[in-house]
Amino acid sequence: MVYNIKEYLILLIKMNSSKFIQDLINYQFNDKNILTQALTHKSKIDDSSNEVLEFLGDRVLSLVITEKLIEFYPSDREGVLDKKLSKLVNKDTCFEVAQKINLMDFIQLGYTEIQSDGNQKKSILSNCCEALIGAIYHDGGYSQAKKFILLYWSDLIENLNFKPIDSKSALQEALLKKHKKLPVYKTISKTGPDHDPVFCIEVSFENYNSAKAEASTVKEAEKLAATKFLESNKI
Repeated sequence: MVYNIKEYLILLIKMNSSKFIQDLINYQFNDKNILTQALTHKSKIDDSSNEVLEFLGDRVLSLVITEKLIEFYPSDREGVLDKKLSKLVNKDTCFEVAQKINLMDFIQLGYTEIQSDGNQKKSILSNCCEALIGAIYHDGGYSQAKKFILLYWSDLIENLNFKPIDSKSALQEALLKKHKKLPVYKTISKTGPDHDPVFCIEVSFENYNSAKAEASTVKEAEKLAATKFLESNKI
């Protein structure tokens, strides 16, 4: 095959870029076309863009991070794990990883996006990061995709700055998510002297097992009752 000078230079740049990014991510593709597709934004070639790989990568990323969160935070409830997962797979985090591996230097954009500095946009880079994960999964399988993800996400998981929610908030969020309704708290009794009262609070919700708890304040009794409710109903 004969190339003119321009075609040869473009081919050389692509080959070097492909090798460089594979060295950066510590994975060598069997099918280089999959890598090219992962780095191609729809503004460049709509029918061969990275959108499907992005969709795939998003699911693979969520699965890997979910497994790691359960392993690293075994005592966390489902609601807390869900919040941590959301924080670790959102656009901000994917953008952060994309910057670490300099995806802005490799992504292929159409003219309009090039003119508007599309290679610096959070949405484009975070989507490209997910597409790269999808490409690795498609090319090398789950184990290779997991290896790549943990290379860049393990520290984020272990150093996750996350303020846990109290049991009352956790119960409220769980029931709202599943049933779109709130639990009902009722004061069963108030005993003891005014300077040292004891409140008995019951929390209930439809067909779930209700729970009661006592404390010196209504607020604390509600939290304790919510904890018992979560435990007895395995929420």
